[in-house]
Amino acid sequence: MIPNRVHVTLLARWLGQWLGRGALLLALLFGSYATAGLIGGAIPANAQWRPPAQGVRIYVESNGIHVGIVVPKVAGGVDWRGLAPGADLADPRYAGYDHLAIGWGERAFFLDTATWADLKLRTVLSAARGSDATLMHVEHVPAPHPGVDVRSVVLRPEEYRRLAGYIRASLADPRQRYRGYDANDAFYAARGHYDAMRTCNAWAGAALRHAGVRVGRWTPFPVTVLAWF
Repeated sequence: MIPNRVHVTLLARWLGQWLGRGALLLALLFGSYATAGLIGGAIPANAQWRPPAQGVRIYVESNGIHVGIVVPKVAGGVDWRGLAPGADLADPRYAGYDHLAIGWGERAFFLDTATWADLKLRTVLSAARGSDATLMHVEHVPAPHPGVDVRSVVLRPEEYRRLAGYIRASLADPRQRYRGYDANDAFYAARGHYDAMRTCNAWAGAALRHAGVRVGRWTPFPVTVLAWF
């Protein structure tokens, strides 16, 4: 009979080998996904598009995890004032700002990861498997200042109306509101399936592509959106 101590040693060695293989497989999986995302983000859609000299100015912004599209409340024949009225905010006074920052994403991922500090592997893996529970995040903000995490983009009125149509089509009906992160924002039930291919950032890229703007063909990460502007 093999002593128990030998059994334990063999079991520990076996577990160590499988854990090492699992970690390697996970690293390869994430590495392949990151590589594919960067390649997809570097291949242009609407390659001939160039911004007009005049038009509707929007902004594309990132908090490091989520990309949002910032739009003027009234411009180019589009009026967003009924989308997120002041009554939906913790402090209705913020409705006086003249822009809305709009983003789409998976409900748990959105509500549980406001910043990188909140990011948990189980949240990422759960969302990556797929979910039909999606939300639209709407913030009342002043016009942002362009910088490293904020890019200014000018659209033709017809491009802007296509962008607005895509955003509105992502909202669920009937309207259902959820509490926001702060006093100036709220979440709303949305349409669409979230998974590793269709992330919050991929949605932002898809909205811009639908408008006719030059952007990557697949934009799963913030950099794959912002790098085009």
